[in-house]
Amino acid sequence: MPRYVIERSIPGVGTWSADQLRAASQKSCSVLRDIESQVHWVTSYVTDDKLYCVYVAPNPELIREHARRGGFPCDAVAQVCATMDPTTAEG
Repeated sequence: MPRYVIERSIPGVGTWSADQLRAASQKSCSVLRDIESQVHWVTSYVTDDKLYCVYVAPNPELIREHARRGGFPCDAVAQVCATMDPTTAEG
């Protein structure tokens, strides 16, 4: 199934408390249960003003639906074409 990176602009998200991050995570999980689809949240990276989320889903439309229902921004959805890390250099 395709993997996607989602960019979400949320000013100040990097300063959110553990409770605020937990509440956002709970909301996301609740929406995913309600959608009852094959959308799976893998992880999210929190930066100063953005979240970069990794999801596995059959298509980007379901990811956008998750964002719409949850009230989350969804600035960009990009399908992952390949992955690389330091071991990629080895050959």
